Amino acid sequence: MNLEIVIYALLSGILPALLWLWFWLKEDNLDPEPRKIIALTFIAGMLSVIVALLLEKFISDIFSDESTRYIFWAAAEEIVKLIAVTIFAFNTKYFDEPIDALIYCITVAIGFAALENALFIFSHIDSGNITKGIISGNMRFIGATLVHVVSTASIGFMIGLSYYKGIIIKSISITIGVILAITLHSAFNLSIIRVTEASDTLKIFSWVWGAIIILLILFEEIKIIKPKVIK
Repeated sequence: MNLEIVIYALLSGILPALLWLWFWLKEDNLDPEPRKIIALTFIAGMLSVIVALLLEKFISDIFSDESTRYIFWAAAEEIVKLIAVTIFAFNTKYFDEPIDALIYCITVAIGFAALENALFIFSHIDSGNITKGIISGNMRFIGATLVHVVSTASIGFMIGLSYYKGIIIKSISITIGVILAITLHSAFNLSIIRVTEASDTLKIFSWVWGAIIILLILFEEIKIIKPKVIK
């Protein structure tokens, strides 16, 4: 294995991801999360890829239908990311306001996307297709990475929305968030495998960017959620 290729692939996956992470962390500039927890959550997202790959291999052995596999792959990835963010962020004292749910979910999603992108780039470059590796990296930067962000942020939004609610409401909200995340992720996966022209890819990415705009609006909604004051 060529060490230079490994380093290049990792940098190509991680550096653009860090740029996205910086962008989203600006949404929490009033009471930013500790950098050590952000870093830990990001790394947890990266390590989650390994678990997800093992689950996806297991799913591939069970289901022969391509569409079914893609749906269950999306489910596996979203559940693995949720478990990771719960262990490394939600169970800490720093998870102390609704917007934190979005920040931590996005952080784990970007960490996941960083290593996943690096593996895609590595596979192309290692096979000698450097041009395809560069194109793949660019396309995943503006497409696949944001799918991870939007999907997992759906869970974060529902958690943030129910932050001050009781356990039953919280459980229902998390369930809805997970279902929404899997639905969005699956829709993207199934759309991509059916692409036949470049224009189709642009159409798919357009709804992803539309979802990003909605996510920015949801951030503002979460920011104004306050605990109920008993008079």
